[in-house]
Amino acid sequence: MSSQPTNKEGPIEQLIRERITQALEPTSLKIINESHLHRHHAAMKGVTSVETHFRVKIVSEKFDGTRMIKRHREVYRLLADKMKASDGIHALALDTKTPAEIAKAESE
Repeated sequence: MSSQPTNKEGPIEQLIRERITQALEPTSLKIINESHLHRHHAAMKGVTSVETHFRVKIVSEKFDGTRMIKRHREVYRLLADKMKASDGIHALALDTKTPAEIAKAESE
């Protein structure tokens, strides 16, 4: 198997995009498939899926007034079936912000 990233969006990545877009109406959504970086890990032995590890950056007004843990729990809830599936998501790294948090960080 290749250890190079793929530029093609696979079905799990599409599902992540659809569910997050529908539920959170993000102003910005970036999904990075990092599965190729984890192929050599023991837990990945025998796994044939090329969509197991993702880094997801979400900016949404719907996060306003919520703590990071609640934001992450909401994303995990949206993807719970794929997190539990043996051929689904093995790891999900999340960066969840509001537009105001992004604006504040950019002004500093």
